[in-house]
Amino acid sequence: MGRRRGVDAYGARMRRSAHRLRVALRKSGVDYFRGDGSDWVALAGLLLTIPAITLGTLANPVWCAPAALVLPIVAGGLLLRPASLLGLYAAAAGALIVESVVLGPYTEGPARVTPGTVLVVAACGLFGLLIAQFRARVGVPWRRGGTMLFDLRERIRVQSALPRLPQGWHREMALRPAGGQSFSGDFVVAARTNGGRTLEVLLTDVSGKGMDAGSRALLLSGAFGGLLGSLPPHGFLPAANGYLLRQDWDEGFATSIHLVLDLESGDYELLSAGHLPALQLHAGTGRWEEKSGEGPLLGVYDGAEFHPVKGSLRPGDVLMLFTDGLVEAADRDIAEGIDRLTGEADRYVATGFEGAAWHLIEACAKDVNDDRALLLISRRT
Repeated sequence: MGRRRGVDAYGARMRRSAHRLRVALRKSGVDYFRGDGSDWVALAGLLLTIPAITLGTLANPVWCAPAALVLPIVAGGLLLRPASLLGLYAAAAGALIVESVVLGPYTEGPARVTPGTVLVVAACGLFGLLIAQFRARVGVPWRRGGTMLFDLRERIRVQSALPRLPQGWHREMALRPAGGQSFSGDFVVAARTNGGRTLEVLLTDVSGKGMDAGSRALLLSGAFGGLLGSLPPHGFLPAANGYLLRQDWDEGFATSIHLVLDLESGDYELLSAGHLPALQLHAGTGRWEEKSGEGPLLGVYDGAEFHPVKGSLRPGDVLMLFTDGLVEAADRDIAEGIDRLTGEADRYVATGFEGAAWHLIEACAKDVNDDRALLLISRRT
């Protein structure tokens, strides 16, 4: 009985030790891939691949060439910190020396360590070290970088979502970043204010295109989203202008158009900061009218004044807000682009403009090198 209890106690201790080891390895792996832990697990794994590759090269250098050592080096450039990477490079250099000595001089036959092999391995090591140093300087591990950018893109998309409107109203928006990228210098922020009776929408075009303007657009969309609805409508653009001036960016201007729409009466005000005019379709006449307030670009000078223009959406009317990427091109002026946009939009009158925003961008903005945004609000008949 005593011997059996001793065996059981020993087995229990071994199971507890194995459990603690599994927990430690799992925690280390999770912390590593979150970017919070040490990279010793990855370093150990890559160090083990180097002798395996070396043995394969010595056994059959035709199928496992000496240049195969670039594989752990490339992986190390993506996974390891610069200090750990130097240790991996030292092991790879030692493996090349061993292969060169065992296989003999490269002049005596094929599949041996040549000067070209050394140059290829060294070049891959240099690029990997540069990537690792850049990652360390930015402070975002490559494992988290893609996740972070995806999260930022989704946050911008959520911020740009238009609120649900009461029955009798239709709204839709389409946004196309330059070059098919995920980030755009055009953005929309919107909110229902005044107890849900008023819809406030801000369409902004930040100077620059695509990724160059994406970081500034992200910052401004967060700031403008906080201001929208927190200030009286006439105080929003002056506050946004002051905020942009305080950033002191080298290329810091933006254009904006601010719509304040009463969802019960259909009356609205448009305030513009150097933005293109909005377009209103009057159902009674079937004609498009340009509607634009007066005001300078955001971020140019302090004390700017913005004067609104008023209008009203009757049943069947449509209001379009858009950025210059939709109507401006190198081979045509803005007036011609607006005419083309209204001509294409007339095709969707019969369908109530369902799904029209996406199709209008595809039809009118062939230049994918500029950000394009279009917002449609229509009142049902």
